[in-house]
Amino acid sequence: MTDLEFIQQTLQLAAQGKGLVSPNPLVGSLVVKDGRVVGQGFHRYAELKHAEAWAIEEAGTKAQGATIYVNLEPCSHSGNGKRTAPCVEAIINAGIRRVVASMVDPNPKVNGRGFEMLRSAGIQVSTGLLEREAQRLNEKYAKMVKTGLPFVHLKTACSLDGRVATRTGESQWITGEQSRGVSQALRHEYDAILVGINTVMKDDPALTDRTGLTRHRPLVRVVLDAGLRIPLQSQLVQSASQSPLLVFAADKEIFDSMGFPIYTEWGNTLEERKSKMQSLGVKVVQVPVDGGQLNLPEVLRELGKLTISSVVIEGGAEVAASFVEARLVDKLTFFVAPKVIGGREAKSAIEGEGIEHLSDALELRDLKLTPRGADLEITGYPK
Repeated sequence: MTDLEFIQQTLQLAAQGKGLVSPNPLVGSLVVKDGRVVGQGFHRYAELKHAEAWAIEEAGTKAQGATIYVNLEPCSHSGNGKRTAPCVEAIINAGIRRVVASMVDPNPKVNGRGFEMLRSAGIQVSTGLLEREAQRLNEKYAKMVKTGLPFVHLKTACSLDGRVATRTGESQWITGEQSRGVSQALRHEYDAILVGINTVMKDDPALTDRTGLTRHRPLVRVVLDAGLRIPLQSQLVQSASQSPLLVFAADKEIFDSMGFPIYTEWGNTLEERKSKMQSLGVKVVQVPVDGGQLNLPEVLRELGKLTISSVVIEGGAEVAASFVEARLVDKLTFFVAPKVIGGREAKSAIEGEGIEHLSDALELRDLKLTPRGADLEITGYPK
């Protein structure tokens, strides 16, 4: 087998850690001796060893003089709280002769230092093989360590003419079973799922990860609710003590000035509503308001402070528009059903104010089109 084929295997191994590593990266590793795999492993946060350590341990004495393949630069520092020893040390101590890696670790604590230490120890280092694929695999981790902000993935399902519901509001189900299954798989990959209060009021969603797969961290449900009017009997509030629920509200000054309607189940004042929600396990975070809506960059900063490294936006059309218009989306996925709904009053996938000129449209690059039964999944990245 070639270096390329072995690196492809490390990417496949790394992907097995989806849902199990955040806020750490997805890493897979192979130790190869005389063209044969003698050790392999992938990172799982709960099991302290990194991928390279698992692979070297499995290889044992066969690691001496072998090549180790890894999709991400081996770490040159101890993990948080010194949970893990540096992988570079393990590689050097094992007598590895050669390291083949896909990409530099964007973490400022590493960022090339691991490769430097390996070369200084006389180990041959080759980098850049399937680099683009490796970067895509760890796009959430990369954004978080470089900016302190979560990676934002907007996902929606719509008809061929861009509608997410009929004029009467019927929306279940526009897309087919395969698309819905992929949507659940997406939830499993992300730390948080975000919707607006209108979606909660209309659909009463549970926003859970229904894949049945093990997660390292529970999926955080996030609701943008400036006026704290989420219903007491909603599935989200009723399950807040079991599954994290984070509600973003307007700060006190704005809240008092905006004249939000009175909701007797929560109380009339901000303090009353906030206190009752928190007693039920709901975490309320107040942020400034810009132009009548919550300050979205501040929302993302608050999520970053909680080490939430990725968020998938699932509803609704106004929330989607606000993130698109603010150019805060890192990735978009549309599941398009071969149906034409029509109707002037039927809701579109992206609403908001819209643009005046086509030159202002959000253009996508690196498009990937995947059939999902009768539907088509279209995924891309903003230019």
